[in-house]
Amino acid sequence: MRSRFGLIVSDFPSDEGLDIRILTGERARTARAQAAAARTASDGKSSGDANRRKDDDPTTADRAAQYAAVAPRHRFEQLIVADTVREELLAAVAVLKVRDRVFLDWGLSAIEPSPRSALNFHGPPGVGKTLAAHALSDMLGKKILLASYADVESKYVGDGPKNVQALFLAAERDDAVLFVDEADSLLSKRLTSVNAGSDQAINSMRSQLLIALEQFSGVVIFATNLVTNYDPAFETRVRSVAFTLPDAPARRKIWETHLPARLPQSDVDLDALAAVDDVCGREIKNAVVDAAIRAADAGRDGVTGPELVAALQRVIASRPRKEEKRAPQPVVLAPEEEADLSARILGALDRAEGFVETPS
Repeated sequence: MRSRFGLIVSDFPSDEGLDIRILTGERARTARAQAAAARTASDGKSSGDANRRKDDDPTTADRAAQYAAVAPRHRFEQLIVADTVREELLAAVAVLKVRDRVFLDWGLSAIEPSPRSALNFHGPPGVGKTLAAHALSDMLGKKILLASYADVESKYVGDGPKNVQALFLAAERDDAVLFVDEADSLLSKRLTSVNAGSDQAINSMRSQLLIALEQFSGVVIFATNLVTNYDPAFETRVRSVAFTLPDAPARRKIWETHLPARLPQSDVDLDALAAVDDVCGREIKNAVVDAAIRAADAGRDGVTGPELVAALQRVIASRPRKEEKRAPQPVVLAPEEEADLSARILGALDRAEGFVETPS
């Protein structure tokens, strides 16, 4: 099979003038050893898992330059959450107001040399986790530095931990709130069975994040829909805040906020709209936008209450649904098939060792 595969691959690019060789067994091992020796001679070191020369490696400050904080997109007044969630958010950032008194005057710096506010927002999609991060940044008068797993991963082995360190350095440089979305990709349980260099790189990146978190003195917010995937070592380093679907009073306020005065509207009953439960703030926003677009496209002067209800129903109907498992259907046999099957079963039982016939 190897020979046939080699012939196929060799013949395929012939029209393009390419030269592809398939090496197996000892010849392949020899070729790999020769290639490694050539890289060692040219780079002055064994390449191993390295993908580029050491002198090309940027400094932490250079890496931090790729991250820039921005102004928050939402004000704290726009945040509509349960009172318990709001109290948790305010208590979490209070450390910045009383830091000097608690940690310097009262001496708690002896047990916590790097006081910080590390928050973990968890809950289903669309319940306001990202909006809350922007709202807290606005309340603190700070910019927000947005990051995700894609911003720190790298094709180069060993770059992930360095990018994590640079990310926290950039937040300190800009005096910004660091917001890490989809944090479960970064903070899931470390791999215990490390079989490849990529596995080791993932573990190193997660370990570096825990170290950077211990040394960070600002505000960092993590957000996830999959909190159960977190590493236990991380759970003890943050204050977790659970975001849930809004209740009826919160839904009414969300509808009111998302129906601006400039939007022409008629026959809108906020109580009736808020009565539709099991919806999140994002779905309410999407319903308002959908109804407004349809009204404008049809040449109408504005939106109506029934149109908003219909738009919300369309949003709910468009939710992805897991495929329902259907119960197995009974097999109906013809009389002759049933008789044949019964005879075969009785015959098998008669041949079984130790079979004793009992009355039915």
